Amino acid sequence: MSERRRTPRPTKRYLRLRPGANTAPGPAPAPPREEPAPGDGTPADERSVVDAAVYRGGRRVGTPGSLAATYRRLREEPGAMAWIGLYRPTEAELLSLAEEFDLHKLAIEDAMEAHQRPKLERYGETLFVVLRAARYLDAPEEVDFGELHVFVGPDFVITVRHGAAPDLSAVRARMESTAELLALGPEAVLYAILDAVVDGYAPVVAGVQNDIDEIETEVFRGDPEVSRRIYELSREMVEFQRATRPLVGMLHGLMAGFDKYGTDEELQRYLRDVADHVTHTSERVDGFRSALTDILAVNATLVTQQQNAEMRALAEAGFEQNEEVKKISAWAAILFAPTLVGTIYGMNFTHMPELGWVWGYPFAILLMAVVCVSLYVIFKRRGWL
Repeated sequence: MSERRRTPRPTKRYLRLRPGANTAPGPAPAPPREEPAPGDGTPADERSVVDAAVYRGGRRVGTPGSLAATYRRLREEPGAMAWIGLYRPTEAELLSLAEEFDLHKLAIEDAMEAHQRPKLERYGETLFVVLRAARYLDAPEEVDFGELHVFVGPDFVITVRHGAAPDLSAVRARMESTAELLALGPEAVLYAILDAVVDGYAPVVAGVQNDIDEIETEVFRGDPEVSRRIYELSREMVEFQRATRPLVGMLHGLMAGFDKYGTDEELQRYLRDVADHVTHTSERVDGFRSALTDILAVNATLVTQQQNAEMRALAEAGFEQNEEVKKISAWAAILFAPTLVGTIYGMNFTHMPELGWVWGYPFAILLMAVVCVSLYVIFKRRGWL
C-alpha cells in the first residue's frame, strides 16, 4: 500500500455507513454505470469498462468515457485517485493498463488467464490481490463462485471481474456516499472490496447450513438421491475452502505490513475485523466438510444395512419358495405312482396275465397304496412334507 498517510481519519460510524447515509454538503456523486451491453454504441474495446471514475478528497470529480480519457483526467488532477472497474477485459485493455500504471507482467498474465487461487502479491508500490467471491443460488440450491482481481497502487485501484459476484457497484456506491472513507485512498477501497467479499460469504454459509439440515433429514428418510446431493455439496465446500482459507493468510500478511507502509490506524482496525470474519467463515466451512464426511459415512452405513435387509428378505423368500417347490415335487411324485400303475393296467393288451387273475384288481389297488405310503414316509422324513 502507499506510504502516504491521509487525514482526517474516519470514525467507525463513518466506516459502517451504507449508501445514502452521507449528509455532508457537496454535489451528489454520479451513480455507478451498469455493465455495457453489446450493440449499445459503446466501442468494442471499451465494453468491458463497467465504471471508470476519478476521485479527489473522497468526491467523484470525473467520469471519463474510456480508459485513455481516465488516464488524462488522472494526470490533470493532482492528488486524485482513479478507480477503474472492468468485467472480463480484453488483452489489449489489460496491456494498456499495464503500460499506464506500470503493472507487473506476471500479474497481468494472471488477470488474463483467470482461474487463480486467492493470493496477495506485492510488486513495488502495487498490490495484486486475487479474491474468490461466492453467492448462494436459492433455486438450484448451489453455490456460485466468481473471481476478482484487484490492482492497488498509490493513486489507482483497478478491479477485474471474471464472474457475476461480487456486486462492486454496491461497494462503489457505499464508498461514494462516505467521503471520509473514500478520502483515505486506494487502501480504503481495498478494505471495502475485501469487506464486501467476506460479507457475501454469510448468506452462503446460511444456505449451506440449511442444505446440510435437509440432507440429514433425507438420509434418515432413505431418499435414494441424497448420496448425489451430498457429493455435489462436498465439491462445493472444497471450492469454498479454496476461496476462504488463503484469505486468512492474506489478511495477516496485510496486517504485518501496517507499520511499514503507514496504513491508517482506523483502517487497521477494520481490516482486523475483516480478518476475524474470514477466520470464522473458514472454520464454519471446515466444519461443513467434516459434517458432510460424517453424513456420507452414516448414509453409506444405512444404505449397506438396507441392502443387507433386502438381501436377507430375498434369501428368506427364496427359502420359502424352495420349501413350496419341495412340497409340490413330493406330492407330484406320490400322485405319479398310482398313475403309473393305472396306466400300465389300462393298456388292455390281450396277453396280460393279471387281467384274468381274480385278485388282479385288489393287487393293483394295494400296490398303488403301498407305493404312495412309502413315498409319503420318505418325503416326510426328509422334511419335504
